Amino acid sequence: MIGKIKQLAAAYKNEFIQVRQHLHAHPELSYEEYETSRYVQEKLSGWGIPFEVKATTGVIGIIKGKNPDSRVVALRADMDALPILEENDISYKSTNTGIMHACGHDVHTTCLLGAAKILQELKEEWEGTVKLIFQPGEEKNPGGASLLIKENVLENPRPSAIFGLHVHPGLPIGKLSFRAGKAMASADELYITVKGKGGHAAAPHLCVDPILIASHLIIALQQVVSRNNDPHNPSVLSITAFNGGSTTNVIPNEVKLKGTFRAMDETWRFKAHGLIKQITENLVKSMGGEVDLLIDVGYPCVYNNEGLHEVAKKIAVDFMGDALLVEETEKRMGAEDFGYYSQQIPGCFYRLGVMNKEKGITAGVHTPTFNIDENAIETGIGMMATLGATAKYDVSIDS
Repeated sequence: MIGKIKQLAAAYKNEFIQVRQHLHAHPELSYEEYETSRYVQEKLSGWGIPFEVKATTGVIGIIKGKNPDSRVVALRADMDALPILEENDISYKSTNTGIMHACGHDVHTTCLLGAAKILQELKEEWEGTVKLIFQPGEEKNPGGASLLIKENVLENPRPSAIFGLHVHPGLPIGKLSFRAGKAMASADELYITVKGKGGHAAAPHLCVDPILIASHLIIALQQVVSRNNDPHNPSVLSITAFNGGSTTNVIPNEVKLKGTFRAMDETWRFKAHGLIKQITENLVKSMGGEVDLLIDVGYPCVYNNEGLHEVAKKIAVDFMGDALLVEETEKRMGAEDFGYYSQQIPGCFYRLGVMNKEKGITAGVHTPTFNIDENAIETGIGMMATLGATAKYDVSIDS
């Protein structure tokens, strides 16, 4: 089976490089993936794969092999792009000004489409059912995964496992990487408005200065992590925006702060929310101000099921033909809404190497020059199809 999949992935490589270039040239923002969704639907229809639409732009396909009730696995790809102006000088540069596939979701969608075509072509040669999840809105709260789960994407049929891939610009082409257990952090957004009493900057004694209060608050919030968190459990709190005032001689009435809080442990995560609230309210009050605090709870941690990790890694070694081509992914404080799926069923989120230093393809994700060595698409398509056709996991192992 692996040999046949590898042959088809090689045969379809150029076709799906063209698919990737089309998607890259036509990026759409989170929850606005209308044309992308239609494109995916057209491809699935052309291959005779039934599907339904969920969460407005999500596309959920079903491929049934032999004995379809014997095994159900899900394969997931996200479809949305970022509000970034592309700076690459390429023939397939974004045609939607200010929007760019700077996180590789065009590649993810391409790999799942390629896997779908191969799995449909070989459906008389593998057993079980594969659910294809083309997901909207990974880049923006509340996360398209959460919306699809609310619309029962993991039911009828219910998968025993779910796999997702992500491009890795720091991993050379021709390699895959995996990590068991905690792999990526949760992500919560902080919105703080510090309210004081504005006035003339030459008479600060008549004011309640929100700039001064906010400055103290930024420093104080650092103790949430540095003095309360177990250092063996990675966590980050960063204030990333400080907005207030507009001239040199006026103290403003208020200051707005924004930031992010990341954690690898769900218990600590919500304990930290209480500490952030306590420190913020008490400090601002002690300095004579008032405060509005919103902690916008975002994506949970991505947790890779240990048993499923071993299944996937073994398949990857067999597929790649050399264990040296399969590496361990580093822990990341970045977030991914794949975590919603892995809270519901065993999940495995792995990385596809796309870097090629000789070609100068090294830019990181979320940058205006991000790109990939498109030879990685053959590996991406083949690995995802192999997981779909061969991965088996008994959920009773976890119970």
